[in-house]
Amino acid sequence: MLNFFSGFFDDWKKPMYFWFLTILLLIFSNYAKRPIFQDISLFSFGLGLFVLLISGIYQLSQRKWLKSLISFGLFGGSIFSFIFYILISFFIDQIIPDTFAINLKIPKNIKIDNPINMDFDDNFNAKKPDSITNKIVKNTEFQLYNSFQPGLYEFDFWTGKIESGIIYIKAFEITKNEQLSSKEIIRKSSIKVFNPSDSIKKFSTKDDFTIYEGDWGQPYAARFEVWFKPENGKEERKLFSKNYKIEGWMR
Repeated sequence: MLNFFSGFFDDWKKPMYFWFLTILLLIFSNYAKRPIFQDISLFSFGLGLFVLLISGIYQLSQRKWLKSLISFGLFGGSIFSFIFYILISFFIDQIIPDTFAINLKIPKNIKIDNPINMDFDDNFNAKKPDSITNKIVKNTEFQLYNSFQPGLYEFDFWTGKIESGIIYIKAFEITKNEQLSSKEIIRKSSIKVFNPSDSIKKFSTKDDFTIYEGDWGQPYAARFEVWFKPENGKEERKLFSKNYKIEGWMR
């Protein structure tokens, strides 16, 4: 193991190649729509930075001053560039208005529910209304909740017998059938489920998820679909769908 470590860092180019590969992976992940790939690329980028840091320390210990300086320079420059990119993206989101929902019409010929408001204490601990907490549900049902800001949501899902797996949400703007915030929603709405009995059981999110499309005060209609991914590797399937009037989160 020690020989592999020293051999890897003795060849100064190997840490550089690995770091450059993680940069390419991070850039490519911005164009991919799979949340797990984005998470892997961020982890790889962090690992690439760590390898650069170790390479700089190792070159310094071997008194290879120029190579050490380049490694530390790339390490610091990568961190600065990443933070700068995050800040610029944030300020652009703040300056440029979100026009997604401006011209959208809410259909009047279909049933559209409103999310239920939750109560929050000073520490932002959520409490659902007693009408929901004490509700007796006898069939498969889905309930969307407004979290502490418009555009942030949680949900409950009631279902009978279901094998072990994960449920998650897909949301679509109704008039254009455009999927909303797919990366965020799939990642943050995923819940592990298992109910071996025929009785109805409730499953709930532990945290909110965000819908970015639209802005505060610009409601539009969205279809929320509950999807199930079985643990045994069988094909994913849609379990339920329900329409709600929502707003996007003001970035």
